Amino acid sequence: MSTFSIFLILIIIVSFLLVLVIMVQNPKGGGLSSSFGGGGSQIVGGVKKTGDFLDKSTWTLATILVALILLSNITLISNTTSVDSKLLEGSGIENRQVPAAELPQPAAPATNAGDSTSGQ
Repeated sequence: MSTFSIFLILIIIVSFLLVLVIMVQNPKGGGLSSSFGGGGSQIVGGVKKTGDFLDKSTWTLATILVALILLSNITLISNTTSVDSKLLEGSGIENRQVPAAELPQPAAPATNAGDSTSGQ
């Protein structure tokens, strides 16, 4: 398995986790943080500042996602080999004019001796 494939799998996993964390949040102050007592600063069931946790996890996952994308791009560029044409490098066939004598000549049409349309 190539390193690009590993990065691709990690990108998919982090993207899925980021979607989950964003979907849990409610932009109007509700969501998961309000279900634990309303205030983000209250301690309910051992959970302290759930809103802050979701905020930090969103930024962390977004940063990891950007880093993985950049790293996968670097590995993709380093794994590719140059497939430029030899003509572009100048080491291939040179562009030269071929004299007419060297060009292949078309074959002459064959004539049948028994052809009645020969004009007799």
